[in-house]
Amino acid sequence: MGIYAIRVPDIGEGIAEVELVVWHVQPGDMVAEDQSIADVMTDKATVEIPSPVAGKVLALGSAVGDTIAVGSELVRLEVEGAGNLKENSAPAPVHKAQAAIILVAKSEPPAPAPAQPVARAEAASAPLRSGAVQRSAPAVVRAAGERPLASPAVRQRALDMGVELRYVHGSGPAGRILQGDLDAHAATGGQAPTQGPAGYAERHGEEAIPVIGLRRKIAQKMQESKRRIPHFSYVEEIDVTELEALRAKLNSLYGTTRGKLTVLPFLARAMVLALREFPQINARYDDEAGVVTRYAGVHLGVATQTEGGLMVPVLRHAESLDLWACAAGIAGVAEGARSGKAARDALSGSTITLTSLGALGGIASTPVINHPEVAIVGVNRMVERPMLRGGQVVGRLLMNLSSSFDHRVVDGMHAAQFIQAMRALLETPALLFVE
Repeated sequence: MGIYAIRVPDIGEGIAEVELVVWHVQPGDMVAEDQSIADVMTDKATVEIPSPVAGKVLALGSAVGDTIAVGSELVRLEVEGAGNLKENSAPAPVHKAQAAIILVAKSEPPAPAPAQPVARAEAASAPLRSGAVQRSAPAVVRAAGERPLASPAVRQRALDMGVELRYVHGSGPAGRILQGDLDAHAATGGQAPTQGPAGYAERHGEEAIPVIGLRRKIAQKMQESKRRIPHFSYVEEIDVTELEALRAKLNSLYGTTRGKLTVLPFLARAMVLALREFPQINARYDDEAGVVTRYAGVHLGVATQTEGGLMVPVLRHAESLDLWACAAGIAGVAEGARSGKAARDALSGSTITLTSLGALGGIASTPVINHPEVAIVGVNRMVERPMLRGGQVVGRLLMNLSSSFDHRVVDGMHAAQFIQAMRALLETPALLFVE
């Protein structure tokens, strides 16, 4: 039998380190050749690491959430044959796999010092279990004339504490109130419990959730964007009544053959046309080099909510796509992100981002720019509201566009003009098809 060390492989593209996201094996497990042993993350791409040999897991070299350099020992196996390690080599550090969510029970606050020695003995007779959460006693409210069962010592101590025994839950035989019951009552702040359903009982406990994997990358990205980019936000109301009528008509005519259209392809088309007048918004800013790069092609980032968190897959060359091709492209990149099958290059290289909260979009938002881009446009939900048109009050379908811009690169006037250009196109949707 020999010892075989599996090391973090060179994933390419100059990547020097990865983050361990999840273990698929534990010490003592048997591993087959090509079986996945762990998932690691680089930027926003998750990569599975297979085992090149079959063997038994002896030790894990890292814990979930650790950052590991390429070439570092990941796991150590016992294999048939000589292996690739010498017998006297230092063993790999052993780590137990960490769960993504750790439940930590919060111990109850200690009871105040009892006034009499007998209280200590009775309170010690019912200690809390280590790591358990103490359940709240059911609420007790006795009638004003009802005499609760209690010893003279308990009654004297309750009198000294200023506690009405009719509000104290008794845990002894026949509801007898013990010294420990007074301690538990005092631990709640001395407040008399109110009668009500169990849902109003106090709850204790804490949940520690490690920020690892994609969630950590999202946090770092958001922090970097807000730290480095001075955001300027702009919100405009748009009448999308005609746009929605056109969308419904196109879906009724071509929905079965070309696919259903959402509002996003129309917004993408309006953005593409408006960017022709404002090329400084379709750009990326390298603030370290002090260079703004403007792009002729529109590589549209589509903010997509996944189980792991927010991702921004890229629809490349959106300017070359018609409505149905754009709709299919948006659906394709979004599905790739949600399924985790999106390639690394599909999650980078966007020049401007479109984000939408769908039916939950609220009436306004302040989207965060996807660094190093200089602009992002957010779609809010459609709301039917009364408007004055030709002196008549009519119902119209309205929607807000919430946008943010890098104020170092985009002036406020240009940002407003860009959104107004999109508004003109969306309120007169025939212009979307005029070159």
